[in-house]
Amino acid sequence: MTVLRPEGEASPEPSAPEEPISRWARWNTPELRRRVLVGAVLVWALGITYAVAVRGDGDSETPAATTRPSAAPSASEGPLTVNEVYQTVLPSTVLIQTTGHDAKNAAEAGTGTGVIANADGTIMTANHVIDGAETIKVTYTDGTTASAEVATQDPEQDIATITPAKLPETLVPATLGGGVEVGDEVVALGNPLGLTMTTTDGVVSGLERSLTREKQDDITGLIQFDAAVNPGSSGGPLINDQGQVVGIVVALANPTDAGTFIGIGFAVPIGAALGGGGEGDGQQPPL
Repeated sequence: MTVLRPEGEASPEPSAPEEPISRWARWNTPELRRRVLVGAVLVWALGITYAVAVRGDGDSETPAATTRPSAAPSASEGPLTVNEVYQTVLPSTVLIQTTGHDAKNAAEAGTGTGVIANADGTIMTANHVIDGAETIKVTYTDGTTASAEVATQDPEQDIATITPAKLPETLVPATLGGGVEVGDEVVALGNPLGLTMTTTDGVVSGLERSLTREKQDDITGLIQFDAAVNPGSSGGPLINDQGQVVGIVVALANPTDAGTFIGIGFAVPIGAALGGGGEGDGQQPPL
């Protein structure tokens, strides 16, 4: 249906009543929402920073679940392996070769072992290795050779020291000292049967052993051990699992005339070898 209107200016249509602007509408603007959001982020960031600072400075322990790196515990000191003992004392061990004449004026040659016992190059060995020798030659592990002279002799303990005429470029005195108990692991280092710088290992089999000798008094207070030794090992170091020289090898036991090792070796305790009659203190002595 068409509605006709009278001629003239049409009357305006009534407009809808204007609604009052609410308080929320006045504040809910894009610019204000942006500012509120930025402020919230800043407050959150400050809160996190404060929490981390308090946790780091506090006395409470850090939970295991955190990712903060921690230092790994240092390795505890423990016994050395046979290889480590060998590498530690090898530079301090020397080959001793002697020449002389027997009662029939026949030329003789002997082989033994020694250990560098002091920073001045003094070498400790078994007395019977050098006793009566006309010439003494020492060979260091770096190949350096030198003649040597007898410095001191203690026939009662079968211990002697010699002074070399020349030192190697790098001199490494052994650490002397430490006691042992039955069952302790020990390493012997020497030149048995001419096989230079041979190492063997075993345990302490007994203490306070006595060794009977012809034409000489018995040696008492010896360490018995089962690391293999043979002729040429005499004068070499007996070493504990800390790399300390605890004794000087002087003899082996064999009920036959073969003179070879059957499981019983003897060493003079380092304290007795130094003349103190007790255990060493782990230092190089002023020989």
